[in-house]
Amino acid sequence: MKNLLTLSVLALAALSSGAGAQTAQDILNRVDSAQKSAKDVSFRLSGTASLETSAQKIDLTVKSIPAQSVARLQFLAPDALADNVVVADKNEVRQYLFLTNQITVTPVKKAANSAGFGGLDFTQLSNAATLLSQYSVKLLGTTGAAGNRLFQLEATPKGTGSTDKARVWITEAGWRPTRLQLVSSGNKVLADLNVSSYKINAGLTAAKLRALPKDAEIIRQ
Repeated sequence: MKNLLTLSVLALAALSSGAGAQTAQDILNRVDSAQKSAKDVSFRLSGTASLETSAQKIDLTVKSIPAQSVARLQFLAPDALADNVVVADKNEVRQYLFLTNQITVTPVKKAANSAGFGGLDFTQLSNAATLLSQYSVKLLGTTGAAGNRLFQLEATPKGTGSTDKARVWITEAGWRPTRLQLVSSGNKVLADLNVSSYKINAGLTAAKLRALPKDAEIIRQ
């Protein structure tokens, strides 16, 4: 359960951090500018991640409506997490477990703290500058020619004592994320995920993002 939430939080935090320019702050400003016209954002994450003691295939979709403070993650792989769903808004995080048909409801602050990110604001999942105000962000490097450059950022949470890091690669073509890595304090890569099917303004609705099975058992934490 904790691994599911931690991966979800880190993924969302890192993917909200991207864009491109000459400094980390310039990059965040460019992302914010590009996202102002985004009524909704969706993308797919796929790759590998260390869950429990072994590396496993990871495949999930992320959908968000920033203005309505709601986001949804749905897992396709690994098999143990297939069809599990995480829905977050400004008040709570709801985790649907397919195998047990249960929904665990956790207050936002408690969910963020349990994942090791006490300063994370779930209401700003697609607002880079606001979300990352609680993070130290730096630009690690730039590759490619002008107009098609790729920028690598690294974000570390402030004031939590955590030394885990999230790294994200951003393409200048569209100012969107293309790759994400989660790195432990010992510089071990915990997850390496590619971003695909990136879309904005696809007509998503908050009702659809919040939708979970009505017959599921509710467990409040």
